[in-house]
Amino acid sequence: MAMSQLVEHVLPKLPYAYDALEPFIDKQTVELHHDKHHAAYVTGLNNAEKNLAKARQDNDFTHVQFWSRQFAFHGGGVFLHNLYWNSMAPVSEGGGSEPAGDLMDMINEDFGGVDSFKAHFNAAAKAVEASGWCALSYRPEHDRLCILQIENHQKLTPWGNDPIFVLDMWEHAFYLKYQNRKDEYINAWWNVVNFENALNNLNMMRQNRG
Repeated sequence: MAMSQLVEHVLPKLPYAYDALEPFIDKQTVELHHDKHHAAYVTGLNNAEKNLAKARQDNDFTHVQFWSRQFAFHGGGVFLHNLYWNSMAPVSEGGGSEPAGDLMDMINEDFGGVDSFKAHFNAAAKAVEASGWCALSYRPEHDRLCILQIENHQKLTPWGNDPIFVLDMWEHAFYLKYQNRKDEYINAWWNVVNFENALNNLNMMRQNRG
């Protein structure tokens, strides 16, 4: 049986310079986070896919559980980091602006306003246990927004929800600048949130609904 053709995943370039999110997200953290941590997930995903393909070729699935878990973990890391970098923008390019359009309407409808939404999101992000993420997601079944916690990159994620922006709560995302002060990191992050990109994601998902 021939080895199946695989797509080689590559580390995408950042959509801005390493220092573009200063002073809220520091240059050193962005550089290490992207070039080391994100890159490691890309490598891990490629490795998992190659080993699963080899298992099919050899008809030997002895380690399929291990490589399936690696595929889920690293694949989730790649997807979420790709979204994370685009969930932010430099202040000079609209980062930190208020939500608009249908996104604002849905935040008002589903959370009772921006202040209530941010309070909910902040509390959920701070309460993420160990390593994980906080996400604003769209649930097409009910045409509404919801806030989700994600453990590691792939756990506690219910089916049928599509994240439109995410906040990385792994320590490598904030520890150089904020140490254990999660509140400061979360509050600073709102200054670079890219609500325009979130709105574009939402509009695309709603167009594809059903």
